[in-house]
Amino acid sequence: MLILTSNGLSSKSLMKSIKPLFAKSSKAVIVTTASVGYKDKDWHIPRLKDELHALGLSVDYFDFDFDVPQGLLQYDVVEIIGGNPFYLLKSMKESNCEGVLDELSKSKILIGISAGSLVLQDNIDLIAQYSPEMNQEVNLTDLTGFHLTDIEILPHYSKFLSRFDRFEERAKEYEEKGKHKVVRLNDGQGILVDKGRYTII
Repeated sequence: MLILTSNGLSSKSLMKSIKPLFAKSSKAVIVTTASVGYKDKDWHIPRLKDELHALGLSVDYFDFDFDVPQGLLQYDVVEIIGGNPFYLLKSMKESNCEGVLDELSKSKILIGISAGSLVLQDNIDLIAQYSPEMNQEVNLTDLTGFHLTDIEILPHYSKFLSRFDRFEERAKEYEEKGKHKVVRLNDGQGILVDKGRYTII
């Protein structure tokens, strides 16, 4: 199962809706790769740990830059945090984690947060239109994602409306040009994806 979020399991309504899904889960791991320069020292980590602890989960850390992807299979829940989507996608591809991700999405609970959600999609083309500067040092040329869902999200929607020029207009143009459907997610919202069906919470 996939849970695509804007900023994690950060709202009471989201936590209430998903809590039954974690009844048989005990071990979680936070993937810190996207937080370049901070990793497990990222300032979001304490809150993310508290959210997972509230679901009755123990918490470890994992980094695609250093750890072997197969190690993720020992966990019931894998949460990929946000940061630089270009860096995250490049690191994950270099780790050859495709098979592991596919297995996680089918037999475990895989949670994406912002960039961690984006890389699980078909591509990160839309985000590249808004924040190309994040790719300057990464130099990622293939923006293809891991195809775990055909849903595309636009995280932090209300927060970014005033931060980016023509934010909504550019999203609409992207949808019309490529016949995409982009789900605008605000912080505190998430999408449950299970067996091809999805529910927005």
